[in-house]
Amino acid sequence: MKPEEIRKLEAYFKRVLNPELQVRARPRKDDSAELYLGDEFLGVIYKDDEDADDLSYNFSMAILDVDL
Repeated sequence: MKPEEIRKLEAYFKRVLNPELQVRARPRKDDSAELYLGDEFLGVIYKDDEDADDLSYNFSMAILDVDL
């Protein structure tokens, strides 16, 4: 993802969920970014631009049974 997209996504997550969240670029991937709380990896944000008129982002977070 472009740095501008990452900044917008980070601002959104900080505003809506938690001001401590960080969105970071993924190495060798340009269609997604990673979401962190401090050093804790939370999930992946995927860019969905298949429909040229309808850009969206999907957040995917796995929850391990041991964390429940």
